[in-house]
Amino acid sequence: MRRSIIAIAIVAAFGLGLLLRGGGEAPVAQDGHAEERAVAATIWTCSMHPQIQLPAPGKCPICFMDLIPLEANDDDDLGPRTLVLSEAAASLAEIQTTPVERRRISSRIRLIGEVTVDETRNRAISAWVPGRIDTLFIDFTGTEVAPGEPLVSLYSPTLYAAQAELLNALAAQGELRESPDPLMRRTAAATVASARERLRLWGLTSDQIAALEVRGTARHHLTIVSPLGGVVVHKNAVEGKYVEKGSMLYTVADLSRVWIAMAAYESDLVWLKEGQDVDFRVEALPGRTFSGTVIFIDPVLDPRTRTVLVRLDVDNGEGALKPGMFVHAVVAAETDAAVPPLVIPASAPLITGERAVVYVRLPERDKPTFEGREIVLGPRAGDHYLVVSGLVEGELVVTKGNFKIDSALQIQAKPSMMNPSGGGPAPGHAHGGNAPAAAGSPAGGDAAASGDRVAHAEIPDVPAAFGPELEDVLESYLSLQAALAADDPFIREILERPHAILTGSLERFGYSV
Repeated sequence: MRRSIIAIAIVAAFGLGLLLRGGGEAPVAQDGHAEERAVAATIWTCSMHPQIQLPAPGKCPICFMDLIPLEANDDDDLGPRTLVLSEAAASLAEIQTTPVERRRISSRIRLIGEVTVDETRNRAISAWVPGRIDTLFIDFTGTEVAPGEPLVSLYSPTLYAAQAELLNALAAQGELRESPDPLMRRTAAATVASARERLRLWGLTSDQIAALEVRGTARHHLTIVSPLGGVVVHKNAVEGKYVEKGSMLYTVADLSRVWIAMAAYESDLVWLKEGQDVDFRVEALPGRTFSGTVIFIDPVLDPRTRTVLVRLDVDNGEGALKPGMFVHAVVAAETDAAVPPLVIPASAPLITGERAVVYVRLPERDKPTFEGREIVLGPRAGDHYLVVSGLVEGELVVTKGNFKIDSALQIQAKPSMMNPSGGGPAPGHAHGGNAPAAAGSPAGGDAAASGDRVAHAEIPDVPAAFGPELEDVLESYLSLQAALAADDPFIREILERPHAILTGSLERFGYSV
């Protein structure tokens, strides 16, 4: 019950405060004594809500923290992002700076992946003629085969007829070798060449064709051999199965060289390039380090994992790497620009969203003076960031204490990391779009500090049309306050300060309370 009562009272006080403030910034005082009043005036603000600025001490109407005085600083003429500290304050804040420098830096990128088959060394072995598989010489996957090693014996009447055609052509050529007609001899030779080519196109090797010619007899079975050395990774051949022309029998992969398929995040791509050497390890062989070369970076990003495929080519003459093994790789990348880039420590920038803010110590100042600056960062490399723009070599950036500087600027309602446009009109700078400058102030963004304080502290005149409504609101509020506080000292204590602020403000407009 007590919380509900407190909430009602706070809402009423805050709503009335907004009505009195007019919902925006006040115009600059028009009387000729504005500067004199501003010199003596002290603005009171909330450290958590710097947009609250009142002419008297008290509590924040939003969070009820004690208001703190906000006075003009030595940095009023240096710009909205500057902060001047005393030597004692800078020492207490433990502020440390580091110069911006140009140097080559390296980054270690960690990637994960797996061993895969080299697609350029993968061959499918199929039947070139229709027939029936009578014998399997390789009857399970994973078997290592050498070039020319028999795989299957295929019974094929079609192939038998082609062999007989070659033998008949050879016999005819022998009979016509002594013929006086050159046309007949050329025709016989062309027939033999055509029969040999047909057998070659049907899968017989040159050695098999030569053996047929020496043997002189056709065979019903064809032995299909492996065209390369490697490992059988897929088997589709079954003994007794009839196959057609083009039916796949085996897939053989040469594993003397393998690929490593790795996934790289978008932020890592800047450090990767083709031709780069990469060291990696596999869990199956602890203690051993292998090396490969980047041969391909996928031009398309995987939308599901937000990663890009990076492929390595690796020598696997020992056969230690097997497809499917998991890989942990480390890429030692280094900047290769002709001119070393600008770099700053990773602790210097305050990063939020797409913005990066650093605080630079201004040189040749009597007191420690710091300027906030938005910069454009490049990739991160270990404990450093590359700087694309916004800083100059030799400038001093704050690497420790930058959050304290940012907090001080936020309390002063100046632009900071979380409030790029400032938390409210900062003392010493005119932010109102329609407020005229104080007398004697230069035209533009910077007005006299004292004039601005008076402008921000003054409460605008309430239009006459709102007079009766305002009196009704005040009467209802005060009645509610009295009723709530009558039987609870705690409620009375909370409401005393808003009561004093409201009554004091209304008396200035001639309303009796």
